[in-house]
Order: sequence, then structure tokens, then C-alpha cells
Amino acid sequence: MTQATFLPDWMPAAHRAAHGLRATTQGVRGAKHALYVVLLKDTRSAGRWGLYVGETSLDPDVRFDQHKTGYKASRYVNRFGIRLLPQLFQHFNPLRRWEAVELEPVLAEAFRDAGVPWVEGGH
Repeated sequence: MTQATFLPDWMPAAHRAAHGLRATTQGVRGAKHALYVVLLKDTRSAGRWGLYVGETSLDPDVRFDQHKTGYKASRYVNRFGIRLLPQLFQHFNPLRRWEAVELEPVLAEAFRDAGVPWVEGGH
């Protein structure tokens, strides 16, 4: 099994947690912000997978690329970020900034409650 197809066993619970939340400003006029979720893999520790939750006014792909190049980067995404997990955030976007800021920590906590062992971001 390759890394590209592998997903940790807690991923279905994380998916349910993410889809249990809704954004009230999703798609409304002036909604230009996005939540995003990054799959993390700590290569120093076999089997340590996690999630990073962030919010941005940019396209999530652009923001992920910024993290990986070190620009305004989370050290976790810069060092351990594997890829975006759009199935965990697309249903929120786009949304108003105030709601993105409010939902970011709520989503991170929902992942923790769902049993994701390592969650970063969600400030």
C-alpha cells in the first residue's frame, strides 16, 4: 500500500465530525474565506498521522503551497504536511471571515473528539 492511498483508521470518524458541522455563511455574498485541513505525517515516528486545521482568504491549494515553501508557514505543515484533505473542508467554503475564524477551532476540537490523535492549528 502506498502513502498516497493510505489513510489512517480514524479518518472515517474525522469525516463524520467535519460533516457534522455547518457554515451559515457558506456561499453568501461576500464570502471569500476558506477552511482547510492538511494531512500530517511525522516520519520520525512510525504511524504518527494527524491533521492541521487552518483558515485563509486564499485558495486552500495556494495556502498549502505557502506553508510548504515556508512563507507564513505553520512549522507542522511545513515539516509534516502531506496533502490537503478537501473531503474534510470543501462543504464549508467559501464563507465569511468571521465564521471561518469561529469554525477553525470548533473543527479542530471536533477532530480531537472524534479520536484524531494529533491535531494542530485551529487557533
